[in-house]
This record gives sequence, structure tokens and C-alpha cells, in this order.
Amino acid sequence: MLKIKPHYKLLLIATLLCFNSSFAQNVSKTGTTAASFLEIGVGAGANGIGGAFVSIADNASALYWNPGGIAGLSQFEVIVVHTDWIAETNFDFAGLVLPLGDFGTLGLSFTSLSMDDMKVTTVELPGGTGEYFSASDIAVGVSYARNLTDRFSIGFTLKYIEQRIWHMSASAFAIDAGTKFRTDLLGGLTIGATMSNFGTPMELNGRDARYFIRVDQTKQGSTDQIPTSIEMDTWELPLIFQIGISTYAVNTDLYKVLIATDAMVPNNNYQSMNFGAEFSYNDYLFIRGGYNSAFLNDSEGGLSVGAGLNTKMIFSDAVVNFDYAFRDFGRLQSLHNFSVGIKF
Repeated sequence: MLKIKPHYKLLLIATLLCFNSSFAQNVSKTGTTAASFLEIGVGAGANGIGGAFVSIADNASALYWNPGGIAGLSQFEVIVVHTDWIAETNFDFAGLVLPLGDFGTLGLSFTSLSMDDMKVTTVELPGGTGEYFSASDIAVGVSYARNLTDRFSIGFTLKYIEQRIWHMSASAFAIDAGTKFRTDLLGGLTIGATMSNFGTPMELNGRDARYFIRVDQTKQGSTDQIPTSIEMDTWELPLIFQIGISTYAVNTDLYKVLIATDAMVPNNNYQSMNFGAEFSYNDYLFIRGGYNSAFLNDSEGGLSVGAGLNTKMIFSDAVVNFDYAFRDFGRLQSLHNFSVGIKF
């Protein structure tokens, strides 16, 4: 008879439960929220294991995945991320974690999705009017976390979000909340849970929505310069609930194998699962693999692989980690993620 180790039994049970729940939602709401850039995963390390990072959250990228995770960081940490994103856009993220002893841990983060300027064209001037426009998204976050016990931590992030296109803009405020709990089960199984992007709706405003009309076309002498504005709809933010578990299948002084799984429940799509595993050698070399958006119909997510290196700086106790991840996006272009982190 095939025997399954306890590590894998728990992961299998969680997978089956979440797989069953993935059929509970019958109507897709894809494309019904604003600020979709908030759903782009941060950090090549986390993306390399398929985004199954909510319960791990053990570096500065936890500012995105689970703010409760930064409470366990004992050193100052910086992370910088750059990705050539889909449709010739650029995705960038920078985060700073500041441990403050008994007071807790403070974090600062900045997220940006940008594009090159494009020509303004009209029906009459398809080659361009001589003007250019651009579009960009940003989010600025302030995080706070602390350990409530030696096993349990909680954290929050307050974010300002802004989207711009030419002369129009929309803004919102949102809160992320996350927890992380380490158990004695299975050699230290860890449970993480987050709620992301709970906030105010977004509505575009600006001079591109303003134009002039003539109230009555039948009356001679009536002016055609009556100012009016297009009424814009409001759009909710992409609210996401996630819960994840992770544990070490192998844990020796030299080799470690970390396995993890996350379940995602968004307000703009069906439920899905992320899976991942990480092999590490002497806390120096990391090999990662995972699968993103499992059980999600028509998903462009998929396989991810990655690697990382930890190196100590000469004449300093600072540690620099370099991470890379490859992500398969199906019919869309495949992506290469890079991130650099510093602990000091």
C-alpha cells in the first residue's frame, strides 16, 4: 500500500477542499474591477514558487503578499523588482522593512506600472495629431506589523492608489491585512491568511470627460458652447482573500525542501490555487518551481520556475540575494522576473 507522508497528507486535504470550493461561484466577474496592477505578484522568489507565498512571507516582498510576515524579519531589508510586463509595459516595485524592536516592524512600499508615450490619433489624423499621451498606475503603501506571540503575527498596510491616462485620473485608498501562525505540527507547519485591497471605489475624472453641446439644435442663435461632462461609473478594487500553508518536507542543516500551497478567492474571478516548492542548499543556492492559478478556467497563469543566490558583501555583514523567475502566461508572452534584496 502506498504511504503518504503527513506533510503531503495535509497539503492534499487542503488542495481537495479548495478544489471543491472552486466550483461554488457560477458567474465570472472578470474585468469588473479597476487597478488590476494590484494583482501582479511581487518578487522573483515568490513568483518562482507559483505565488504560493502567503504563509512563507519571509522577506521584504511580504509587504505585498502578507504584511503580517514582516514582523518576523530581524534585519533591515530592501527589495527592488523590475519586470518587462505584458503589452510592452514596465512593472516595478520597491520595498523597505524597518524592524523597531518591541514597537513592531514598519514597512514602506512603492508599486508602479508604466508605459512609453503613444501618439494621439483621430479618424481625421490616423498618423497622429502631433500630441502624445501616456498611462500609468502607482500605489504607495505604509505597513505595520508585530508579533502577538512567539508564533503568531499580524500586520496591516494602508495604500494610496492612483491611475492616470492622458488628462484623466482616478484614486483610492485601501487596506491590506495579514496574519501568520507557526505551529508545532509536521516540523513547523505555517499558516498564513490575507485580505488585500479592501478600499474605496475608483472613478475617472478630468478634462477629457468635458465637452460642449448645443441644447436645442432647432433654435437659431442658440450657443453651441454649453459645457457638460460625461458621467463616469465607479469601479471596485480587486479584493482578494488568500489562505496558505507551508512546511518543510526535508529540513537538514545542509538541504531543505519547502512546499507550499495557497487558495485564492477574488471578487473579480473564480477561485483558484497556487502550488510551489523550493529546494535550498546551505541557505546559499535556491531552486524553485510552482504552478499559478490551478483549477481556473481560461487562465493565462501556469508553470513557473526560478533560482536564487544569497551572497555576503565583503567587509560587511549585509546579505544580498539575487532572484530570477520564468513565468508561462499561455497565449500571452512569457515573462522574466528579476529582483534584488539586501539585508543589513
